[in-house]
Amino acid sequence: MKEKLHIIPHNHQIDQQLRNSLNGHLSATLWFAGLSGSGKSTLANQVEKELHARGIRTALLDGDNIRVGLNKDLDFSDSGRVENIRRIAEVAHLMNQAGLVVLTAFISPFKIDREQARSIIGNETFHEVYVDCPLEICEQRDVKGLYQKARNGEITKFTGIDSPFESPEKPEIIVETGKHDLAYCTTQILNYILPRLGINEQLFS
Repeated sequence: MKEKLHIIPHNHQIDQQLRNSLNGHLSATLWFAGLSGSGKSTLANQVEKELHARGIRTALLDGDNIRVGLNKDLDFSDSGRVENIRRIAEVAHLMNQAGLVVLTAFISPFKIDREQARSIIGNETFHEVYVDCPLEICEQRDVKGLYQKARNGEITKFTGIDSPFESPEKPEIIVETGKHDLAYCTTQILNYILPRLGINEQLFS
């Protein structure tokens, strides 16, 4: 029988609304999802730079960085990947409560895991960014050599090769990094997210 845990969350007096008011902008999570090599990390970094330049308080959570720290105990099995995404969503939620705009760059291939992330973070705060790029272009980039290792059988259950990527059905925004350059995609995201942070600015692509 599972032991009953006597946990009662504390009700903090300084809440998310007060922190947002102090910052001068709303908090949010931009959840970048897409194949390895699609440009998630590059794009998230550039968007963060643009937000930071506007005085917006941000935090960036990136796949490999999280895997060598917070989630270094997890493997790449299906259950390990599920827990990886769950933990990231919980961290993003805490950061949102602290008043930050969080950018996450993770393959997050499974629809059910992204839906769980949305439920943890909150539908009004969670913004799914589908970084859409054809597999062949991702393989051509392959700066880490991972696709070649997967093709050679050195890596198993690699997304796009022998493990599926379930494309988002209704993401808040789609950026096509196989068709457009970094500047265009960055502007596209900024034009979407700035008004939702309470920032009255419109850019031209």
